Amino acid sequence: MPETNETKKRFGAKQLAFSAVSVAIAFVLSYVKLYHMPWGGSVTLLSMFFASLPGWFFGPVTGLCSAFIYGILQMIQGAYYVHPVQICMDYLFAFTALGVTGFFYKKKHGLLIGYTIGAILRGVFHAIGGYIFYMDYMPEDFPKSLAAVYPIVYNYAYILPEMILTIVIVIIPAVNKALSYVKRMATE
Repeated sequence: MPETNETKKRFGAKQLAFSAVSVAIAFVLSYVKLYHMPWGGSVTLLSMFFASLPGWFFGPVTGLCSAFIYGILQMIQGAYYVHPVQICMDYLFAFTALGVTGFFYKKKHGLLIGYTIGAILRGVFHAIGGYIFYMDYMPEDFPKSLAAVYPIVYNYAYILPEMILTIVIVIIPAVNKALSYVKRMATE
């Protein structure tokens, strides 16, 4: 493939370095669990946020690719395997969804909007996997009339607290200013 100014700008060493560091930080922070759910899933210290940063820095292609790599790392970290479709839902699709932040990289408040949508989509993929593979794990005391929402309740019980914690931290003016500075460094 001939090298043009556009490909140099899109896939340069700086972009690769910032994306790799962001995914590495996300992976390390995924071990810092503030709360762990009994059948998988944790509230971590901003790991979803760092997995979504490459998208905000560089756009959807880099964001989705970086988040996909993060999903593979999560799978290597300790996948619970039931079926290939479950692996796709719980690891590949769910974590790749964090890369949708890239679709908002040029928008005002794009980081918060993209991150929120990515986190919600992550929960959607986990819930779909829950409907297909994990309904047997529903607690006996969970109301049978609400059985249809069990995978949604279970998965968002750890995704929403981390999402809210992240949003609260990101809207702190000093943090927001620092993130804007890092984005400028990454993209100039």
